[in-house]
Amino acid sequence: MLLTTAIVLLLSHDQCDKAKADDAECHHPASDPAAAKTSGEAVLLRGDKLKGLPKTELASLLKTPTDFDGKAVYVEARVRKACERKGCWMELAPTSGKGPGVRVTFKDYGFFVPLDSAGRTAKVEGQVKVAELSEETARHYESEGAVVPRGKDGKPREVQLVATGVELRK
Repeated sequence: MLLTTAIVLLLSHDQCDKAKADDAECHHPASDPAAAKTSGEAVLLRGDKLKGLPKTELASLLKTPTDFDGKAVYVEARVRKACERKGCWMELAPTSGKGPGVRVTFKDYGFFVPLDSAGRTAKVEGQVKVAELSEETARHYESEGAVVPRGKDGKPREVQLVATGVELRK
């Protein structure tokens, strides 16, 4: 199956869609909302310490995402955009900043990134999953400012990665 995709690194929203009604602004609870708003730190660590997995080039992941399905990977790229509400996801861009990107969310929503993460370099480790999104989930991501790729049949599809650890650098 050919995907016309952006790579998206994220945890499925299935488990948290039920919580939407609890928070009208964004249904992801921030463990420390103040920490997610801004950060002047030169290096910021979130989640587990990076294990030192071999680097996977973003271009390779974008070109053949099914080759990485179910595998743990390490990716490094520039943050193009972060969730403006709570820092519950960020989108990584290839070097050119155009074309398919990578949206990262965080294992069990256990950590978030600062809202001002755009422009930083991110190092991310996690497990890849190729998936088709529900229309509801796609609309939710789009409401948070994400671009959701669609296949030739119009269905929202993406490559996901459950991020276990993130390192952000200015």
